[in-house]
Amino acid sequence: MMDVSFGTIWEAVARRLPGAVAISEPGRDHTYAEFDDRAARLATALVRAGVGPGDKVACYLYNGAAYLETVFAAFKIGAVPVNANYRYTGHELSALLRDADAAAIVHSPELAANVAHAAETVATLRLVLQTGRPLGTPPRPAGPRPGSDRLFMYTGGTTGRPKGVIWRQADLLHALTVPIFRPLGVPELPSTLDEAVELAVTARTEGRAPATLPVVPLMHGTGLFNSMGALLVGGRVITTRPGRLDPRHVWETVARQRAGMIIVAGDAVCRPLVDELAAAERDGRPYDLGSLTSILSSGTVLSDGLKRALHERAAITIVDALAASEGGPFAFAITASAGDLPSRFRPAPATKVIAADDTEVVPGSGEHGLLAYSGPIPLGYHKDPVKTGTTFRVIGGVRYAIPGDLAQVEADGAIRFLGRGSGVVNTGGEKVYPQEVENALLTHPGVTDCVVVGLPDETWGERVAAVVATRDPALTERTLQDWVRPTLAGYKIPRRIVLLPALPRTPTGKLEIAWARRAAEE
Repeated sequence: MMDVSFGTIWEAVARRLPGAVAISEPGRDHTYAEFDDRAARLATALVRAGVGPGDKVACYLYNGAAYLETVFAAFKIGAVPVNANYRYTGHELSALLRDADAAAIVHSPELAANVAHAAETVATLRLVLQTGRPLGTPPRPAGPRPGSDRLFMYTGGTTGRPKGVIWRQADLLHALTVPIFRPLGVPELPSTLDEAVELAVTARTEGRAPATLPVVPLMHGTGLFNSMGALLVGGRVITTRPGRLDPRHVWETVARQRAGMIIVAGDAVCRPLVDELAAAERDGRPYDLGSLTSILSSGTVLSDGLKRALHERAAITIVDALAASEGGPFAFAITASAGDLPSRFRPAPATKVIAADDTEVVPGSGEHGLLAYSGPIPLGYHKDPVKTGTTFRVIGGVRYAIPGDLAQVEADGAIRFLGRGSGVVNTGGEKVYPQEVENALLTHPGVTDCVVVGLPDETWGERVAAVVATRDPALTERTLQDWVRPTLAGYKIPRRIVLLPALPRTPTGKLEIAWARRAAEE
C-alpha cells in the first residue's frame, strides 16, 4: 500500500509536470512548479517560527491559490492543516484556534480584523501570516512524508460546537479512489508513488486530467478534498473571485477556463446558478457549457427540479452525494440525463443503515436507522473521546462512521434520506448548533428563555428560527438579530424570531421541539 502524504505526491508531480498549470485563479495561472515553490517558501517561514510535525496550521482564507499553497506547505513539514470558516467572527475564530491548539494561522487580507482578536488571546499561536506579502524566505527542499500525517476538518455536524475531525492522509487518499482515480480508468489506489506520478503525467498528457471548479468554499470538505484529489492526478483547480456567490462570474469562468467539473452544495448554491442560466437565455446571451461534463453536489440534497434544469442545458452527469466530514460518501444519486429523474440514492458498498439495536435495517421494512460507513474513515474527533466513541463505533467487529443521519432502505435497496438525527440545523450546507445561537440570544437583557430550531426552506434546505420569551414589549426581531450579529456568523443568525411571553417548559426544564417548530412556523 502506498504510504505517502499528499504533499509527497504533489512534489513528485511538480517535478514531472513543472510547466503544467495547477491552479487558475482570476487574472493568474500557477504552474505546478510555482505551486511547489510558493508552498516551499511558506514551509520555511513556518519552520522558522517553530512550527513542526503535528503542529496545527489554520487556513482562514477565501478560495484561491493561497489556500492550497498553505495546505501544501503544512504537508511539507508534517504539520496539520486546519480549516477555519471565513464567515466566523473574531470570537468564533479564536475559540476554534484554541480548540485546535493552533500554532500558526494564514489569512486573507480582508479577514485581518478578525485575526487581531486571536493574535491577542490564543496562547499557542507562534505565527500570524497575511497572504499577498512577499515572504523573502528560501524554498524548503522537498522530502518524503508518510501517510500517517494528518489533516483536520472542523465541522459543526451532529457534534455540537465545531469539532476537528482527524483524518490520516493515507485514509483520505483511499477515500478519493472512487471520485478521483476511477474516472481515469484506475479502479484501485496506485500502490506506489511512481505509479501515482505516471498516472498523473499520462492523464495530463492525454488531456484527461480533471479541470475542477469548486463553487463551494475550500474550507468545506467537499471543495477541499476534491480539489486536493485533482492535483494528485495532474489536474487543474479553478477558483473564482472571493466573496459572495456571483453566478454570472461562475458561468463566465466555466466558459473561459474550460472547466470540466463544478462542485456545489445542494439547492442553496445551485438555484442561483440555474436562475442565471435562465436569465442569460432570456437576454440572448447563453453561456458556453461545452466543456462541462459533470456536477458534484454534497453537503445537502440537490432537488430534482434543478437537476432537470441543468440536464436540459448541458450534456452532464450529476453526482449527488450523501457524505459528511466524518466519512462516506454513504450514497450517490447519479443522473446522466433528465430521463434518469426522479433521482434515487444508491448506497456505497461500505454503507449500511443500522437500527437502534445495532442490526441492519431490512430493505422495504419501513424502519429507519442511521447511515453507517465502514470504508476509509477518520481516527475520531480532536480532544473529544466521548463524541469519538459515539460517532465511530465498532459493530460486529467492524468500525463504522455514524454521524447521525437518519435513513430508510427501500425494497430495491435505494436509500431514502430522512435528515439529521439531532437538532443540528443544516442551512445551505452550513451546520448550526442550536445551543450556540440560544446562548447568544440569552445574553440580551430582555430575553428570558429561547429555543432555536430549523424550518424547511426551498433554497437553503433549512433556515434558522428562534422562539423567544420576553417581558419587554419593545423588543423586536430586528433588535435581537442585530444583538447577536457581532458574535455569530451570518448564517447562524435566526431569519425568523417569534416573541412570546413564555415558553411551555416542563418542570424538569424540557421543551417539545415539535411545538417550537409549529410556533416558529405560525
